[in-house]
Amino acid sequence: MSVSITAADLSAPDFIALINTHAELMLDLSPPGSCHFLPIDGLKTPDVTVWALREGSDLVGSGALKHLSDSHGEIKSMHTLARHRGKGLAQTMLDHIIAEALRRGYTRLSLETGSSSGFEAARRLYERNGFSLCGPFGDYSEDPHSVFMTRAFS
Repeated sequence: MSVSITAADLSAPDFIALINTHAELMLDLSPPGSCHFLPIDGLKTPDVTVWALREGSDLVGSGALKHLSDSHGEIKSMHTLARHRGKGLAQTMLDHIIAEALRRGYTRLSLETGSSSGFEAARRLYERNGFSLCGPFGDYSEDPHSVFMTRAFS
């Protein structure tokens, strides 16, 4: 089945449901004060670009890129619905986000993810793609439930 990535319709019921599923999972895996996901309204700001990942016509995932500065972006809202995991879809979305970051001229792309075992697959995905551990960036602060990662582009 063909996979496509398009600008997300943030008012579409299926996309809202996907973001709510993402939020529920984040709150299951980390304490509320340590969850840094963007709710649907947080995705509707001019500094965030959001994409929908579809397999055929089915919405299966999301990803977003937040503009931090002219040289730095942040990956947000990476999510693949549980029944679609293991197909390489997260890699497809990550490739898309990296390509967009490069197109924008960013020299650095960073992210925050969880430190619990529930985030292990995500951390491995980012490590395989050249991201390494770093300290907090932007408005983040040290948190034992957070892992910060970054990748520089030359």
